[in-house]
Amino acid sequence: MIQLHRVSKWYGAGPPKGVVAVDDVTLTIPSKQCVGLLGPNGAGKTTTIRMITGFHPPSAGSIRVHDLDTIDDSVQARRLIGYLPESTPLYPEMRVIDYLSYRAKLNGLNATRRRSGIAMALERCWLKDVQRRRISELSKGYKQRVGLGGALVHNPPVLILDEPTSGLDPSQIRETRSLIRELATDRTLVVSSHILPEIEQTCDRVIIIARGRVRADGSPRGLVDQIQQRGFPHTVEVGVPPTGRERVHRALASIHGVRSVELEADRTTEQWATFKVQPKDDVADLREDIARSIVVLGLVCRELRRAQPTLEQVFLRVIETDEQRAESDARRMAEAPA
Repeated sequence: MIQLHRVSKWYGAGPPKGVVAVDDVTLTIPSKQCVGLLGPNGAGKTTTIRMITGFHPPSAGSIRVHDLDTIDDSVQARRLIGYLPESTPLYPEMRVIDYLSYRAKLNGLNATRRRSGIAMALERCWLKDVQRRRISELSKGYKQRVGLGGALVHNPPVLILDEPTSGLDPSQIRETRSLIRELATDRTLVVSSHILPEIEQTCDRVIIIARGRVRADGSPRGLVDQIQQRGFPHTVEVGVPPTGRERVHRALASIHGVRSVELEADRTTEQWATFKVQPKDDVADLREDIARSIVVLGLVCRELRRAQPTLEQVFLRVIETDEQRAESDARRMAEAPA
């Protein structure tokens, strides 16, 4: 379990003059939960991770890992954490198996636990075939696997992964996602990534950070469902020759609540035409009206669907709202009397 209680981190003189990287964050991440950490560059994700792992002390508040304070019980807390940073620090002159042994020793494993930990890391990170090779000879993808093996070698109850699939090919990405889901069954796991489908497919919970504060927190499906499903485009495929397409366009455009209609040329053939119908922002569902219009024209509709919101749209909406809030705060401060 990871607990953050009113955690802040600032640089320089502190607020209001210093740079605030993390601002009064309170979070609890229970065991056996895989959490995705999202946010734009400079949002405070990396600072939060570095405070949890003990690289940086918080300027205010407290952080506990399995009930150990990361400041008062720093060494013990760090031994409970496996950390894979975005840029994995490796020793290129070392062989893979020697590097894993070195990482195991750093975490205080005795000879027996060290052997079993190395065997587990080699197996789970697909490193058996290269265990005797020097790290400098490996591809970027294999180096990423070595870094993941180093984070896993002491079998920590808390695992923090920053861009874990960086440099991997599609097959390796799929395997790594499967491994992340497997690892999350018996430990606390935090994944930071810019690849939103990766977070959506691997994480039980998503936390979106902007300007150092938590702006959204929930399951991927729950966050998507919070979006008002209005204004999402509709796609309709109609059996109509080129000479009749303008008539279909006019009929769709005349539907109450339609903002625009566009013929999708790349999906249109001699017999079938695909139209994208964009509703106005306050309109949720036009499928019945669209179907009715096609029937009135005496034409066949082969496909009619409405686009569904995605985690990416949730993310963009949260960030846009935060940017608008930042602009409003800046104007208010500028207009305030000196």
